[in-house]
Amino acid sequence: MSLFDKLSAATEARDVAAYADLMADDFTFVRHQNGTSMNKAETTEMLKKMMANGGTMGTRRKIYENDDILVLHSINDYPDGTREAVLAAYTLRGGKITRLETGATPL
Repeated sequence: MSLFDKLSAATEARDVAAYADLMADDFTFVRHQNGTSMNKAETTEMLKKMMANGGTMGTRRKIYENDDILVLHSINDYPDGTREAVLAAYTLRGGKITRLETGATPL
């Protein structure tokens, strides 16, 4: 199963533990909103909140995937009623996500 398929399954099931298991211990998330970075623990907590309060990460579409990178696009709906088109680049190492950087356009 590709990383994209595993990531999609975890997201659809709202399974934060399965999603976090795909992240390397030295994982970094660079946030598009303000350019700040979050580590694995901080990102996991954010995912718990997002998945628990009704937001959706939308239907994901894989743009490209190999052993080094996964690029995907989604339309995300957030609990506050906002929507974004999100382009995400996942840097991979040994089948784990080491870095996630996003760019988004408000809809």
